[in-house]
Amino acid sequence: MNNKNCHKFRKKKLPGDEHKRNVCEVCGYIDYKSPQVVAGSIVTYKNKFLLCKRAIHPGHGLWTLPSGFLESNESVEAGAKREAKEEACINIKIQKLFGIYSIKKRNIIQVIFLSNISTSFCKPGIESLDVKLFNYKEIPWRELAFPSVKWALKRFNDYKMGKKLPFMAED
Repeated sequence: MNNKNCHKFRKKKLPGDEHKRNVCEVCGYIDYKSPQVVAGSIVTYKNKFLLCKRAIHPGHGLWTLPSGFLESNESVEAGAKREAKEEACINIKIQKLFGIYSIKKRNIIQVIFLSNISTSFCKPGIESLDVKLFNYKEIPWRELAFPSVKWALKRFNDYKMGKKLPFMAED
């Protein structure tokens, strides 16, 4: 039924569905274009924020939160922990869900946790050129890789002022 070599797609509106979908005329496979999920964290240590300078595209050479796409059969929490390990060689402790950011034009949902580390030691992982702990006033705002990173870091101040979690936004 899901033979990837047989697909001859035709747009078709299915019963009970609001959208036309690509449906294989041979095997009936429905090609749902579901969003990809990115998991990451605002990682803090003694009131400083961990940022990673990207060694990969998109955003090569720009700063970001440790985050990335989920792997198959991986929870968002496990994905956030794995990305922190890959990008900054650290183990994080997730405290709580911080926010969800929908990036409609790229079909991505970003889940952001509030996490901390117990040591200031971190080093660039395989996907980072550099890692650094920044005071809020030192954050390189003009060198951030993605709008969701800027959004999350600015919402952190709202959180410190007592606004309730989780935050949600879309671009």
